[in-house]
Amino acid sequence: MDELQELVTHDNHVGREATDPAATATKTSKLELTVDDVIEEYVGSIGFSQLIHVFLVSFAWIFDSQNTLVTIFSDAQPSWTCKGGGSWCNPGSTGSVCNIEPGYWEWIGGNISSTIAEWGLVCDQKFLAGIPASLVFLGSILGSAAYGCLADSYIGRKKAVLLSCLLTSITAFLTSFSPNVWIYSLLRFSNGFARSGIGICCLVLSTEVVGRKWRGQVGQFGFLFFTAGFLSLPLIAYPNRTSWRNIYKIISLFPFLYSILILPFVSESPRWLIVRGRNKEAMQILNRLARLNGKKLPQNLAISHSSTNLNESVSTKSLWSTRWAARRMLTVMIAGFGIGFVYYGLQLNVENLNFDLHFTVAVNALMEIPAVFIGSMLLSFTDRRLLTSSSAYIAGASCILCIFFSRKNTGKKEQVEGEAKNSWPQLTMEAIGFMAASTAFDVLYIYCVELFPTNVRNFAVSMLRQALMLGASIAPLLVVLGRLSPSLSFLAFGALAIFSGLVTIWFPETRNAPLYETLEQQEEEEKLSSFSNSEVELGKH
Repeated sequence: MDELQELVTHDNHVGREATDPAATATKTSKLELTVDDVIEEYVGSIGFSQLIHVFLVSFAWIFDSQNTLVTIFSDAQPSWTCKGGGSWCNPGSTGSVCNIEPGYWEWIGGNISSTIAEWGLVCDQKFLAGIPASLVFLGSILGSAAYGCLADSYIGRKKAVLLSCLLTSITAFLTSFSPNVWIYSLLRFSNGFARSGIGICCLVLSTEVVGRKWRGQVGQFGFLFFTAGFLSLPLIAYPNRTSWRNIYKIISLFPFLYSILILPFVSESPRWLIVRGRNKEAMQILNRLARLNGKKLPQNLAISHSSTNLNESVSTKSLWSTRWAARRMLTVMIAGFGIGFVYYGLQLNVENLNFDLHFTVAVNALMEIPAVFIGSMLLSFTDRRLLTSSSAYIAGASCILCIFFSRKNTGKKEQVEGEAKNSWPQLTMEAIGFMAASTAFDVLYIYCVELFPTNVRNFAVSMLRQALMLGASIAPLLVVLGRLSPSLSFLAFGALAIFSGLVTIWFPETRNAPLYETLEQQEEEEKLSSFSNSEVELGKH
């Protein structure tokens, strides 16, 4: 009887399953979608959860900006004045302390107001003043490569940001105790290496959780925080204008506090987890994002094989071993070199304008705000290639126009007051040029994210970062030359900006294109897309 009862029960259960298609489908079928489809259809292209995530991640850009640009104040050439009698000590007639006997002049603000004042980096030691700033960017070149590999292949985006923030805090704090210019230069190199992971990893971590239509705007959001860090520097530097060491101590606190108070609430990129074969963790993050957006993922959802973990591909196929990707990467780096040279060069070159240093830095920082908003607005409906090139052209033209407004400036200190009225047009053109360079700089980062797939995306962005920093590392040398001939520096900035705009002609357009997960997938999909576009064109004719 028991066996008969079990048989009847089993038949009834099978019968119920047969008459319940939903139950059968839930049990036997899976809904396979790509990560892009999951985000667009179930998580939401952008919602409350992604906004919070992007805000928390992008906040770290503040520290990247502070540690990059702090040399504007710490390594500034301070003003000087005569002291103790010496009737022949006259700033108006000499214009340089090199022509005055030691003891008859002094630095305004004291001997520790900047590194130049403390270590006497003037006259025959003048060339040493540009070394620390150049080494910051050279350190960033090496750091970008290291963080790019770590973030793509080993520790992921979130842990790379954590490592970068902690090392940035430590190196900035140690810099404040530098006993001489050589140790200072070494620590600035270390700081450049340490902080280079913040920008590249934060950008990728932000854009990989939103829908394709919002990638540009989300990327621009990070640059808004970079601007906030830039704007904060005059506020930090002015109260500490008599001690450059205090500036470093203050900016060293922020990344440490961020690492322990904010970063624990940030999620790892689900795209990176999937590429590394950690699908369960990726689904947990996608579920959490969907839940905070008031949505829910289907229980039978699975990531399709076109975008899942391809460990063999990750380990055996690199960006440089794929011809199309290597060619594209080199083109991006060439454009990045010129844009980085102009963007950072104009920031450092503010000391060659006839205005107060704190004022000109604040003006340039404020110009980044419209650059971010204009870039965000235009990215929603403008092709990336057109926006990048046109911004570079405007930056180049503005720099060249600065030459015509600087011809009357002979560079002598005694002429500052008389020429101040003629400097406003120059400052205006410089500000416009910097705003355009900032737009090109920001958009190029977004462009790079979209040009390469997940398994090499962080590495590609790190290579762009290296090119940008290589250009930036040369800029301080041109700034020193600009003290003798401002026209020559502006001409170099303008020429390289226009050249970078021309290079972007070879980029493919990526607006509203999906983010691919592997090199093979992107190559195949782009070929199909190109073939389809060709058929459409033939059909028109």
